[in-house]
Amino acid sequence: MIRERAYPVEPWHIRETRLDMDVLAQSESVFALSNGHVGLRGNLDEGEPHGLPGTYLNSFYELRPLPYAEAGFGFPESGQTVVNVTNGKLIRLLVDDEPLDVRYGELLSHERVLDMRAGTLHRELHWRSPAGREVKVRTTRLVSFTQRAVAAINYEVEAVDGPLRLILQSELVANETLPAQSRDPRVAAVLESPLQAEEELTTDDGGLLIHRTKVSGLRVAAAMEHEVYAPARKTIESEGYEDWVRTTIGCVLQPGETLRVVKYLTYGWSSRRSLPALRDQVGAALAGARLDGWDGLRREQREYLDEFWDAADVVVEGDPEVQQAVRFGMFHVLQAGARAERRPISAKGLTGPGYDGHAFWDTEMFVLPVLTYTHPAAVRDALHWRHHTLAAAQERARTLNLEGAAFPWRTIEGPESSAYWPAGTAAFHIAADVADALRRYVQVTDDTALEREIGLELLVETARLWRSLGHHDRHGQFHIDGVTGPDEYTAVKNDNIYTNLMAQRNLITAADAVARYRDEAFHLGVTDEEAAAWRDAAAAMHIPYDEEVDVHEQVEGFTRLQEWDFLGTPPEKYPLLLHYPYFDLYRKQVVKQADLVLAMHWRGDAFTPEEKLRNFLYYERRTVRDSSLSACTQSVLAAEVGHPELAHIYLREAALMDLHDLNENTRDGVHMASLAGAWIALVAGFGGLRDHDGNLSFAPRLSSRLARLEFSLQWRGMRLRVEVRPHQTTYALRHADPEDVLELRHHGEPVRVTHAEPVTVPIPHAEVSGPAPEQAPGRAPLLRLPENEP
Repeated sequence: MIRERAYPVEPWHIRETRLDMDVLAQSESVFALSNGHVGLRGNLDEGEPHGLPGTYLNSFYELRPLPYAEAGFGFPESGQTVVNVTNGKLIRLLVDDEPLDVRYGELLSHERVLDMRAGTLHRELHWRSPAGREVKVRTTRLVSFTQRAVAAINYEVEAVDGPLRLILQSELVANETLPAQSRDPRVAAVLESPLQAEEELTTDDGGLLIHRTKVSGLRVAAAMEHEVYAPARKTIESEGYEDWVRTTIGCVLQPGETLRVVKYLTYGWSSRRSLPALRDQVGAALAGARLDGWDGLRREQREYLDEFWDAADVVVEGDPEVQQAVRFGMFHVLQAGARAERRPISAKGLTGPGYDGHAFWDTEMFVLPVLTYTHPAAVRDALHWRHHTLAAAQERARTLNLEGAAFPWRTIEGPESSAYWPAGTAAFHIAADVADALRRYVQVTDDTALEREIGLELLVETARLWRSLGHHDRHGQFHIDGVTGPDEYTAVKNDNIYTNLMAQRNLITAADAVARYRDEAFHLGVTDEEAAAWRDAAAAMHIPYDEEVDVHEQVEGFTRLQEWDFLGTPPEKYPLLLHYPYFDLYRKQVVKQADLVLAMHWRGDAFTPEEKLRNFLYYERRTVRDSSLSACTQSVLAAEVGHPELAHIYLREAALMDLHDLNENTRDGVHMASLAGAWIALVAGFGGLRDHDGNLSFAPRLSSRLARLEFSLQWRGMRLRVEVRPHQTTYALRHADPEDVLELRHHGEPVRVTHAEPVTVPIPHAEVSGPAPEQAPGRAPLLRLPENEP
């Protein structure tokens, strides 16, 4: 685990002031750079030591077998695993024949800085070789947001104490040796040297490699070129083999002189393009990078991020750690989706191989809501990706004897890649999650063209799934049986409230869309009777409630299950799934992550304030947060039901998940949903943002630790700025036309905001909500505000 305060608290930087070998892999994830298409883990330039090398291209994967002790009908037979592609980060340095390796000689100083406004990773080190020769090295790395295929490194070496002979080796390397990623030997065999060489090319100042995966048949090309600036004579030559290309630069420096090398990297992949076409693609990308040059790339990067932060920044006064962390989270969320361009946003983005690089429902319910309000173009592309996978989802539904589309629990390209049935196949709620992401995007952007083009079909096919999966009982109530909701410790149950409520909204949204686009709906085969059946199912949806305990049941019968023995569960037995059989978890009242509580966030219109409070208190005592997805949602509901101090603590857990490595698995990549959850906890929790009825509403109220919260939202072409202080809130339109008017609600009261001037309204006095909620014994929030801070 990264110890607390591993990185100094700064508003716009993540700064590592010393190199800690024990958390090298974790820092590689934290310092990863990406643009949604290309991802570079934050490995040291010289390649070694490393925790986990990694260079990824979105949706570039290899097929692997899914292991089963015993086969069953409908089990997916193969999975998809992200591949570590050709590594272009490598720049090895020899100082008078001594390789720069921080494990040898003496590392006099070392610092790395992730600059979230510049979009760069900067590194400075001062090293004395075993022979006593000193050099200072300064490197800056970026993955371009404006040129999708391009990454670049500016590498500078300064001689310190005498004339030095320097040899710099810049490389492209495929099929790197990686630490074991699976205990299954069949999977390990697939991932060991997964790339077959197709072409190698060298030039005086660079080279190119083209490879192809052995099973999935995807082709990848990587190319590099260099600009070299030396004060005296230099030599440059390149050589290449099937799995590596190296450009070697040699020169002699006098004390105080500097060798500067700019390395341009370009990547491309395709399942269809020919080898010459891919070769030309990366070559053209190199030409574009060199045309702009290093200074141009940095300028474009800063301009892109200036525009993003103007729309997406969250200002937090009162908790500097959260201020740093929410910007860190937003930066990684942007990196995951900015240039994904009709490919998925995975649970780890392109920061590591965790979850095999798969996308889950996390994308639709945590990441896309944030991007919808801050960077909607990325959401449009993500929805196009889901539509691209619709045929696979329809085929999966037919395999399961269902109609419509059954979207996969985890995937890269569309087919189900989960071998685990209860939390995979039975987690049908992802269909409603996709539909809700679409609904929210159209509502916020008014992009009716996308709704007509792909949205209607997504809504129709997901509605058809619910109508075929559920049924009316003899009393007319509609039930959805044998499903798993967000809580994976309560699997294959009847009438999961989250699933039912989200399906209900899905059915209504689909029926309304069919009424708007009758011609398009006709071509999809939708009849008036079918749309009416969707409305009937939605109106009759069963929502379990225990009258005796006076709370909603997460699933039918949940409150009569045996209680989990929390007092008899030692801390080292968490997470429970690694220490107890699922059979035991499934039949007890223990919740892995927010489920019914999540329903109260996204379908808060289905609960009264009194029900929300009672439900929250009941499930708070049974939720163990064995998932990084839980804390942000618990923060949102704690704020809503009148416990802002608890909300603040859960906010910290969500926001600092990776900066403190709270789940001890950041080495595999950052937790994209939890990072997005920091924004959600602040904006939906303390800002009180809701959009249930197609209109914006806010119920802001800060914790005692917060002096000010400011954030911006995009809404139908307008940019709304919200500033929350302890006793008042100000709403203002930014970059708006003079005629723009925004109607919203503040604590239930209508507010009319115009371009002319901001509107400031008071925050009503908070009602006392009784005693503080209790967590399950031993499962209190992971982080609290240090006692010596204000």
